[in-house]
Amino acid sequence: MAGSGVLYVVALLAAGTLFVIWFHRVRQNAEVFAPGTQRRTPGWAIGAWFIPIANLWIPRGIAADVLRASGTDPHGGGSAGRGLLNAWWGAWVWAVLFDRYASRTYDRAQDADAIHHAAGLVMTGAVFDMVAAVLAVLFVRRLTAMQHAKAVAGRAVPQV
Repeated sequence: MAGSGVLYVVALLAAGTLFVIWFHRVRQNAEVFAPGTQRRTPGWAIGAWFIPIANLWIPRGIAADVLRASGTDPHGGGSAGRGLLNAWWGAWVWAVLFDRYASRTYDRAQDADAIHHAAGLVMTGAVFDMVAAVLAVLFVRRLTAMQHAKAVAGRAVPQV
């Protein structure tokens, strides 16, 4: 468990770092695509991930704003990809909370049966992590494609 835990932390730090860099960049792009539509400054795309408890909802709001700005009608109500965003975010929050529960259960396990049960919880948490990771990759690909299409099409001139 210890060896796989170290590999998990290294992979998580590497992927998390790359994701936050990407997230900051797409947030900056959103300001170019739809000026004035973002509720938070680009710095929040980085900082929000490091605020305990608030990191469970602030980054999702930033992602929703960026998604809306990257769509064909940034001032309209709906946006493509909202379902994928919600699925990814729900899976990620569930995985984070379940992982904390599983880790605490494993740390408190005293006898062989408790350790066996807790190890099963940790493995189940790894499956939830993988589901959230796959949905995150799909979201990254969708949002990146939307921003690429918008950049290639050129910025729309605001109507007065």
